[in-house]
Amino acid sequence: LEAAVLRDTRNRTLRAGCGRRRGLWALTPSQRRTVLRHLLVSDKYRFLYCYVPKVACSNWKRVLKVLHGAMESGDVRTRMDHRSDLVFLADMEPDQIAYRLDNYFKFVFVRNPVERLLSAYRNKFGEIEEYQRRYGVEIVRRYRQGAGDSAGDDVTFSEFLRYLLDEDVERMNEHWMPIYNLCQPCAVRYDFIGSYERLDDDANYVLEHIRAPSSVRFPERQPWYNPVTPEVLHYYLCNTPRRLIKDLLVKYILDFSLFAYPLPNITSEFCRH
Repeated sequence: LEAAVLRDTRNRTLRAGCGRRRGLWALTPSQRRTVLRHLLVSDKYRFLYCYVPKVACSNWKRVLKVLHGAMESGDVRTRMDHRSDLVFLADMEPDQIAYRLDNYFKFVFVRNPVERLLSAYRNKFGEIEEYQRRYGVEIVRRYRQGAGDSAGDDVTFSEFLRYLLDEDVERMNEHWMPIYNLCQPCAVRYDFIGSYERLDDDANYVLEHIRAPSSVRFPERQPWYNPVTPEVLHYYLCNTPRRLIKDLLVKYILDFSLFAYPLPNITSEFCRH
């Protein structure tokens, strides 16, 4: 019952926040291209899933591959290509797109925006050399006085947030682009909005709804997964200039409001504890 109430609350919040909905074809070409590239298609089970990086999307892609026989299991220890054996709505013709939007079950999973940004920062700049070279070196060059020869592996969270402040949201990398821009919930009428905070329950609900075989289970989190705990979030929020966080929230305000997430507590009292 509690899960059903939460699901209904998310959907009502989204409907109220969107007001009069625009259709997909009313979006700009750039906006439409982004959402179509993030909508994964299952014709066999008649659903569309808008994947959001840093919201368990790798495991959802594993589930899709298992459902369509491209993988034997969703074992997280198995390496996975993020594009092969997957069908994207962007690959289809307009009439095919319209039919699936009108007739398929559509779902998306969301996450607290600040936690998602912190997860992306820790993963991409702490572990992924490609991101350190592609983004980290430039971020340090732009925002650090006397940067020297940084390899991009020492980007601070404050430098990352300053970079996001200067970025056009529609041109951001998908790992930190707002969920609103990735999935356009006011243009695509999602039937279900799951949350990272209730991942197991909400994933099971989706699998049951699409009538997935009982043998298909949502994968366990990777054993090497380094979660954003309340303590970790507290540390980063309270060691980042308050004004920087307040300014950045404007760019992600739709993710907070439409998906019913509270704004982060950055008061002096909160940070003293």
